[in-house]
Amino acid sequence: MNAPDARIPDGPLERKWQRCRDGLALVSPANKRRMRVIVVGTGLAGSSAAAALGELGYAVDCFCIQDSPRRAHSVAAQGGINAAKNYRNDGDSVFRLFQETIKGGDFRAREANVYRLAELSAQIIDQCVAQGVPFAREYGGALANRSFGGAQVSRTFYARGATGQQLLLGAYGALNRQIASGQVRMRSRAEMLDLVVSDGRVQGVIVRDLVSGRVFACAGDAVVLATGGYGNVFHLSTNGRMSNATAIWRAYKQGAGFANPCFTQIHPTCIPPSGGSQSKLTLMSESLRNDGRVWVPKSPNDPRPPDQIPESERDYFLERLYPSFGNLVPRDIASRALKRMCDEGHGVGPHGLGVYLDLGDALLRLGPEAIRERYGNLVDMYRQVTGENPLHQPMRIYPAIHYVMGGLWVDYHLMSTIPGLFVLGEANFSDHGANRLGASALMQGLADGYFVLPYTIGDYLSRKKGACLPLEAAPFRDGIRKAEARVEKLLSLRGSKIPADYHKELGSLLWEHCGMVRNASGLRSAAAKIRALRESFWTNAQLVGRADGYNQALEKAGRVADFLELGELLCLDALAREESCGCHFREEYQTAEGECLRDDLRFAHVALWFFRGEGEVAERVVEPLRFESLEPVARSYR
Repeated sequence: MNAPDARIPDGPLERKWQRCRDGLALVSPANKRRMRVIVVGTGLAGSSAAAALGELGYAVDCFCIQDSPRRAHSVAAQGGINAAKNYRNDGDSVFRLFQETIKGGDFRAREANVYRLAELSAQIIDQCVAQGVPFAREYGGALANRSFGGAQVSRTFYARGATGQQLLLGAYGALNRQIASGQVRMRSRAEMLDLVVSDGRVQGVIVRDLVSGRVFACAGDAVVLATGGYGNVFHLSTNGRMSNATAIWRAYKQGAGFANPCFTQIHPTCIPPSGGSQSKLTLMSESLRNDGRVWVPKSPNDPRPPDQIPESERDYFLERLYPSFGNLVPRDIASRALKRMCDEGHGVGPHGLGVYLDLGDALLRLGPEAIRERYGNLVDMYRQVTGENPLHQPMRIYPAIHYVMGGLWVDYHLMSTIPGLFVLGEANFSDHGANRLGASALMQGLADGYFVLPYTIGDYLSRKKGACLPLEAAPFRDGIRKAEARVEKLLSLRGSKIPADYHKELGSLLWEHCGMVRNASGLRSAAAKIRALRESFWTNAQLVGRADGYNQALEKAGRVADFLELGELLCLDALAREESCGCHFREEYQTAEGECLRDDLRFAHVALWFFRGEGEVAERVVEPLRFESLEPVARSYR
């Protein structure tokens, strides 16, 4: 099978997006009123897309798994959003943002997509300021910036440590305007269970009302998935507990290509795990590395508290190993260095799984009030979780699963391999390669929703013939029956283990064998164990409750069942990628210094996986990556 056409425009890099827009077919205002678009997900990408499509005149059905879009996981983004506005006059530009994003992703992303993201970044800030997002400002009133990992300029706009929340409220306000006008019909507490595909294109979705239990269909001229990432496949991650993979996994099993599933982001600044009963991990913003210094005791297994360890006996290892970037190296570089220090016995804290992030020097230089102004809510959050005050003693941090760069494959128009199915934000694979730079997730979600999809979806809809498929049609009836049968199968399980137990076992296997460090034998072993775990789930899991009502155990079981399938695909994808890149360190492929060793000759491509039936091995095809403006080089932050 050949790779699908990415539809990247010809011409110079800086003209590709304009050339694309110039060639798009349009939908007249009268025709837009007769077209219905389904948007699944109401985080930054979904809310902005639904609001923008409603503003254009489309009728929109918007599905939210929470009780309100305000509870989407986008609220958890803390540190900021990138934009190449060069407010600090420190040498930033669109090209520099593009260049550092490509390099940060270890040359495993499309040049055209990344340049478009950098190009749109300034418009995103203007849009959000117009919506009233309260970005931090300098004394004179100009918007403030700070630095993030992988960059040597200050381009990150922020609202203290709650940037995601404030950006989401801006998008939520725009969405509410369209709900009030009648352009958007909001359906809260609803989970997509399947995608309906017939006649070679998407026709709609099958949804379960999480309160009543009713399973129903919704038809649309196009479907937009903006359901976030699948980091919770690892069980312990920084994601909210409602974050799941069901929507994109259903699309995959209906024929959508899944790209680079093993590309997962490890975030270095998370509060270390504290015990086996944890349900999630807590993120501490990367922005803290602007003022915090990362260190460990030079002596292994040093039992002394940090204030009793003199400066001469501290190892500021990021500054030592990477003097050009210091504490602001990219996340993958920092995460591996942190893990290595802990593996060598220099870790701190009860389990030795932590290093110090110390604000002490900044407190002396700037004073407590300045630190509270920049990071106040992060300080409070850390104190509430750990009982320790980071203004009095260093924070303890350790890497954790945070974001996924893999997702459904999309072309330059953000359309998947299923005609009419568009995928936005973290649910697609498009813009980050093998590692995401900090403050780029919010940028991609809003670029996709506000500035890309509203153009490209019209090109598809202008060529679509006929109205939506009626809900009485066979594909919808069959879809409802299939979803209801799966619900009944789950509820018939009367074994001895609850789904959460399977989720923990799966997460442990993936973290050990398909996390920061991987090798071929471990990946093969993990894939086999996951297959056995999946078989056990369908014979030995235990569920309670009924289908016709609110049943969180049922919700959890369905998501875990999908994770048990997705987890195996992660291992297969990691096994097939015989190189080290970004966050994905294959022990067999490393430099003499212990750094990642890429293989651009064999693996400068996107890996797409296609479902070929239950029990069948997925098919892998590749989309070659071409670098016309940048030459792939070995990454160095020294």
